[in-house]
Amino acid sequence: MKALIKIGGALLDSAAVREDLARQIASIAGLGWRITVVHGGGKQITRFLEQRGIKSSFVRGLRVTTAETIDAVLKVLAGSVNTQLAASLAVAGLKPVGLTGIDSGVATAEQLDPELGFVGKVVSSDSGLLETLTAAGYLPVVACVAGGKHGEVFNVNGDSMAVAVASGWKVDRLVFLTDVPGVLDADKRILPSLTSAECDGFIEAGVATGGMQAKLSAATSAVKNGVREVRIVNGSHPNVLPEVFRGARIGTRIMHEAEVGAAL
Repeated sequence: MKALIKIGGALLDSAAVREDLARQIASIAGLGWRITVVHGGGKQITRFLEQRGIKSSFVRGLRVTTAETIDAVLKVLAGSVNTQLAASLAVAGLKPVGLTGIDSGVATAEQLDPELGFVGKVVSSDSGLLETLTAAGYLPVVACVAGGKHGEVFNVNGDSMAVAVASGWKVDRLVFLTDVPGVLDADKRILPSLTSAECDGFIEAGVATGGMQAKLSAATSAVKNGVREVRIVNGSHPNVLPEVFRGARIGTRIMHEAEVGAAL
């Protein structure tokens, strides 16, 4: 069984949280799951730029990425954030391998919008390296940086990166570790399960907006591309990963219409 765990950068800003999540990932790997981790780091990039007097700007929730900004993305996201997470995973007893999407074509992208600069949309994902590493007992840790067909380096939205890699690697489960407890309805109640059609309906009705709209769009894309199950959960929930992988009803589960009834 294969799983991809996407960790938001805000969770990785705390050493204690990072170490706890590493321990949880190790417990899942101990159950026999082959795991790849995809991580963000937007908060850390913003802080790095601010310290150098560079103001971050966003369009439709995406960071405008100039040549100067992409250099910061590489130093922070593919550098310090990736290395710190890999170090925590190693202490937890795993064998992490720090990567970006550029390595062996894990994620190839093209420019999303000239207005955004070096922001990319993943157009293909070669899972060969992930398959080789996980089969040998290693744990790939992938920063959200992708390569272009002409040598470009692109900053990629973490959720989009996770979906592209999960779809290409054909995972059984994709888990988004976020700072929210799950998908909420109009009355702010957690929805335990959704179909991809219901996700589309929530977006069209305006119930899901902003970051959650992006999460639902990503989750819907994943299940339509063959990922069997997507979970959106609060990464700060105690022991969240072992509970999710034991089948606990935490957060929101998103599956194909035909599979939801059978799973409940």
